Amino acid sequence: MKTIILKAIGAAALILMMVACGGNTDVVESGTYEGTVKKVEPEKTEIYVETADNKTLELYFTDQTTLTRNGESVDFSTLEAGQKVAVEVEKVGKRLDPLSVRILE
Repeated sequence: MKTIILKAIGAAALILMMVACGGNTDVVESGTYEGTVKKVEPEKTEIYVETADNKTLELYFTDQTTLTRNGESVDFSTLEAGQKVAVEVEKVGKRLDPLSVRILE
């Protein structure tokens, strides 16, 4: 009986984690994509970008990610939902590493 309960709790936790982490995101090939910032998660230095072809990219900033506006480096706190951006990403397995993010507006 305990095993069944533990499996049910584990399955529920897994589903909750998937929903909390953004759920339906897409992995694209390495390259540069333009889109709109859909969501910003400052505590994780993470953004979700919706591309023109309706793909959602989940991007966790690294120490190497550059963020610019008008050619100038800016702080992560500058990012807001609704902004147009160009993102250069590198596909690493099923993960996308953002190399650069340019705020276009």
